[in-house]
Amino acid sequence: MHRNSIRNLLRTYLGSHPDEADTARRVIDFVEGNSDCFDRSLDEGHITGSAWIVDSSGTNTLLTHHRKLGIWLQLGGHADGESDVLSVAMDEAFEESGLTNLEVVCEEIFDLDVHGIPARKNEPAHFHYDVRFLFRQTGAEDYIVSEESHDLAWVPMAELESYTCEWSMRRMRDKAVRILSSKE
Repeated sequence: MHRNSIRNLLRTYLGSHPDEADTARRVIDFVEGNSDCFDRSLDEGHITGSAWIVDSSGTNTLLTHHRKLGIWLQLGGHADGESDVLSVAMDEAFEESGLTNLEVVCEEIFDLDVHGIPARKNEPAHFHYDVRFLFRQTGAEDYIVSEESHDLAWVPMAELESYTCEWSMRRMRDKAVRILSSKE
């Protein structure tokens, strides 16, 4: 029962993004094959929830310089047993930035990614099956840097490559620009 919501979201995503079928099917197979897919204790990997946050103008995105990975990324984190991944993404965005006026642009999945996480201390190498949502900050854009980050920055989306060359980050930027321009 607890996986029904993500199953529906993933099927909708697959239908809307046939060009990303390989990734979508990989996440679907993972969810179908693991009743504990939301639990961090699953050694092979787990579902994570992320937030691609744009400012009120829709031209800047909030990125974190991730403390453990040492790279610029969108905000997000582990589901820790929570099956409502939109809620996970929203909670992680608040915990990592302190932003309180986040508006969900669309309750459908914005992007999917599967990426490897290197082994650390007592944690083996594993995968994050990252379910991403699009948010807009509607109030003050002052943030708080949490202990999970070296820094946060509002990055002009046109200058994203100055911060990262990660393909999935560029893909999210391009999707956000298309979605936001279609809503104007």
